[in-house]
Amino acid sequence: MDYRLNFDAVWRDFDLLLSGLGLGLGLAVVSIFLGSFIGLIAAFAMISKNKLWRGIAMTYVTAIRNTPILVLIFFTFFALPQFGVRLGKIESFVFTLTFYAGAYLTEVFRGGLLALPTGLREAGLAIGMTEFRTKLSLTIPVMIRNVLPALSNNFISLFKDTSLAAAIAVPELTFYARQINVNTFRVIESWTVASLMYVFACYFIAAGLRHYERKLAIPG
Repeated sequence: MDYRLNFDAVWRDFDLLLSGLGLGLGLAVVSIFLGSFIGLIAAFAMISKNKLWRGIAMTYVTAIRNTPILVLIFFTFFALPQFGVRLGKIESFVFTLTFYAGAYLTEVFRGGLLALPTGLREAGLAIGMTEFRTKLSLTIPVMIRNVLPALSNNFISLFKDTSLAAAIAVPELTFYARQINVNTFRVIESWTVASLMYVFACYFIAAGLRHYERKLAIPG
């Protein structure tokens, strides 16, 4: 086999790869932001005394976590229109990734809530805060700081999951890498560059989030 490396075709379309990388990061940021709201609501439902809310939250988490995300993407994009719900490619993927993230973040937040000292809630109520105000001003901020490492890992994982958006032709990094590969037959070059872009992006995301964790850490 006489295969000679030639990255010229990749460099010619490197701007497309960069735009795809930017879109992937944007999809991950929006999805984890929206998914956090779903995760918080579901986490409080999971630890509530109301059996109905606990049942709904547990059903949601179990169903989503045990279904491959690619199946969820196809269901949202191809099946929902049969019920009259039509979304664009990007909107469809964000919708799927948001609910997928929400299910995983539910467990992260639930663990964080259960680990909080019981006196925290009681202290808020003792100084005259309402139940809602106590959750908003004390419970959630302290819990978020405690689970930040897990949130960081989930964000990186979600960013890597954006590569699956190529399955419904969302123009992110994997989509453009595959396009370059098909048009130029530079298999090794296109996927090597795409892989390195994912690696460096994940590295800088992790480094930035670790720095943020250290800033929020309580001095020992």
